[in-house]
Amino acid sequence: MSFNIASYIEHTILKQTTTLAEVDKVCVEASMENFVAVCVPPKYVLNAKKLLDGSRVKIATVIGFPLGYNVTDVKLREIDDALNMGADEVDMVHDLCALKNNNWKLLEDEIAACLKPVHDAGKVMKVILETGILTDSEIVKCCQLYSNFKIDYIKTSTGFADIGATVNAIKLIKANIPAKMGIKASGGIRNYAFAKELIDAGATRLGCSSSWQIMKEFRLATGG
Repeated sequence: MSFNIASYIEHTILKQTTTLAEVDKVCVEASMENFVAVCVPPKYVLNAKKLLDGSRVKIATVIGFPLGYNVTDVKLREIDDALNMGADEVDMVHDLCALKNNNWKLLEDEIAACLKPVHDAGKVMKVILETGILTDSEIVKCCQLYSNFKIDYIKTSTGFADIGATVNAIKLIKANIPAKMGIKASGGIRNYAFAKELIDAGATRLGCSSSWQIMKEFRLATGG
């Protein structure tokens, strides 16, 4: 089967000023290109669901975004709302304050609590590490912790930190999680060459707001 980068892409719009018209555009483009998913702000999940009704494109949204320090009860409420509105996948920023305080027990308790309603509903959970502000040893320790839970994807970044996805971070994650766990690269993926580098390093999903440009470059590079 020939490689098609569209099957990796979550067409994403998460900027603070996102409008309904922009969400509509992202959904139409995702449907046209058969992207695996769209990733939209929680307030637009219902709109995306209506626009993509009957499509194979999944609806992803974000939890505890973008800073991660919401208390667990707030994240649980966000998850409940997202699932009730029809989200297929949730991308949750873990508690970076807990991490930097070396409070790994809090992170364990958080993921145990937040994963349950997602998997009970048969949906997908991604945990956003925000690798650009972590040391390599912190990334490894996160991978070791989350490997004890049946999360679906480790995700690199929110796109709001100064450093987004890197090849090094993808390789580090891949080396420290079970083979069955997915890896979502996100943040700063603006061209096909970099997107392909991340896939070659081990990424199984790409969160991109430049998806349309990436597809143009992909077709030029492959003749597709």
